[in-house]
Amino acid sequence: MARSLNALLFILSFFLCSCLGSKKNYSPLKKYDPVALQQDYILLKNILETKHPSLYWYTSKDSMDLYFSKYYYAIKDSMTEQQYAWKVLAPLVAKIQCGHTSVSMSKGYAKWVRKKTFPSFPLYMKVWNDSMLAMINLNKKDSLIKKGTIITSINGLTTSELKDIMFSYLPIDGKANSMNYIRMSANFPYYHRNIFGISNNYNITYIDSAGDIKAATIPVYKPVNDSAKKKSVKEVYPKIAKQKRLEPYRSFKIDSSGKFAVITLNTFSNGRLRRFFRHSFRKLKEKNITNLVLDIRINGGGKVGLSTLLTKYVTRKPFNVADSLYAKTNNLSPYTKYIKGKFLNNLELVFITKKKKDGLFHISHLEKKTYKPKKNNHYNGNLYVLTAGPTFSAASLFCNVIKGQPGIKLLGEETGGGWYGNNGIMIPDIILPSTKLRIRLPLFRLVQYNHADRNGSGVVPDILVETSYDALMKGYDKKMKVARELILGAGR
Repeated sequence: MARSLNALLFILSFFLCSCLGSKKNYSPLKKYDPVALQQDYILLKNILETKHPSLYWYTSKDSMDLYFSKYYYAIKDSMTEQQYAWKVLAPLVAKIQCGHTSVSMSKGYAKWVRKKTFPSFPLYMKVWNDSMLAMINLNKKDSLIKKGTIITSINGLTTSELKDIMFSYLPIDGKANSMNYIRMSANFPYYHRNIFGISNNYNITYIDSAGDIKAATIPVYKPVNDSAKKKSVKEVYPKIAKQKRLEPYRSFKIDSSGKFAVITLNTFSNGRLRRFFRHSFRKLKEKNITNLVLDIRINGGGKVGLSTLLTKYVTRKPFNVADSLYAKTNNLSPYTKYIKGKFLNNLELVFITKKKKDGLFHISHLEKKTYKPKKNNHYNGNLYVLTAGPTFSAASLFCNVIKGQPGIKLLGEETGGGWYGNNGIMIPDIILPSTKLRIRLPLFRLVQYNHADRNGSGVVPDILVETSYDALMKGYDKKMKVARELILGAGR
């Protein structure tokens, strides 16, 4: 008995040490043999061709076949995980034009990179249309390029050329590029580094205060390691009240004018939303507030059921969400072992779908289903919905249903979520066996009911409010300002 116990403890300790050692010894410099990379690539191609419901929605089969060949033959030499992800897989996946299909680094890389900073292009930029505006200069001692400087080229590429190249690496629904402007604006150095690599110096052109185009050379940003930082000190954070913890997901506020309320809703996934909706719309009724601003500018979607529930509170008429909702297959075989959630995903596909005459597997009970407006605490007042590029997936479904209804206006920019539909519902990860890179694999295609666009745009706002140079420089919220003016002006 004692020997058996000792043997078991030895095996467990060996296993744990091996696991810890493998995590600790992860190296981003490891290069993978081109044969292994090609095998990962062929596996990914086969899975996408057999399981992805919309591989040819916006890109024809002939074109996708050409892209598959192009990036396969780009694997000529050994590559690191980062090189393989950005030089081969990211541009390939972007050609599908599906915002729910994207590439993520391996878990090993994600753990290694945590809290690290890297050399990069030194400027954070606000990017819109064909304009780039310097917002933050990481080289603090550089007094030449300040906030508000318009950059017209980097290393010989104009802003328009840079935008087109960088967009070709980023996944979107159809042609709804509004999401990519936000991505580039949020972390321009990150995307520039991964797509173009690092230079010791960058040759830029910019517009000076006199309106003249000038040329300059700016150095790469090199982070300084703080050797004095104590690694052993554990940071202690104060406890946050439950209500404050939920605010990143949703909030409700009545404007100081008393004329309108603002609901900020950043997701349809978290935040105890059923209760939040119930309390918020009850309060609107009790306070007799007849104007509401619903801010879903950074709502990336989530549960369609919660998006539908919100719609019930504000819609003026019965509505439908899905014209059609289907998968290509009702199982992941023969690729189950490469897909996260293996058994449960297969089980769900079998039980929630039914094969129809078209050979596809439909979620029939949601297709063309009609929902009725809420009776209790239904909101009938004026509704202004703020939208932008990150308004995606379930949030864009909401926008499609309410757009054009009496007393409701979409205000802001085109949504990043496709107006025609999207590939949400179930999205497990493919995990490639050699590199462990992760690729999101949507299993269902949802075509929106009564959609107004088939060419790949997002849901278009009724009142277009684009990026404002003045707002960027002075730090005010242009879209909220316009909504406030419309509400208070209407009350005069």
